[in-house]
Amino acid sequence: MELKIIKNKKQYNDCLDWVDQQFDKKINPKSAEGEKLQIVLLLIKQYEDIHFPIPLPDPIETIKMKMEEKGMRNKDWVGIIGSKGYISSILNKKKPLTLELVKFFHRELNIPAHVLLA
Repeated sequence: MELKIIKNKKQYNDCLDWVDQQFDKKINPKSAEGEKLQIVLLLIKQYEDIHFPIPLPDPIETIKMKMEEKGMRNKDWVGIIGSKGYISSILNKKKPLTLELVKFFHRELNIPAHVLLA
């Protein structure tokens, strides 16, 4: 396997096949072959990031999901971030998330900031 940037689907599939063969051989990750395998995996990841991007989840849907996981309701935020109507407007996408709200939900619900800013 020659190490080079993957530019097309055939090269991508060839790399995947080669990686499968290396996994079947159970090579030592600290060996020269193991280092080469790690580089090929990085090349595969780069190709996949470009050609098969995974979209970020909707910020509001993520907030709702996290609230549900924690057993929280809109009324739990009343007085902390605003009135019941204001919170409903945010969660119904009628009002935008402000930077302060992004910081708040990031801190309180452990949602990655890049998801909230998407």
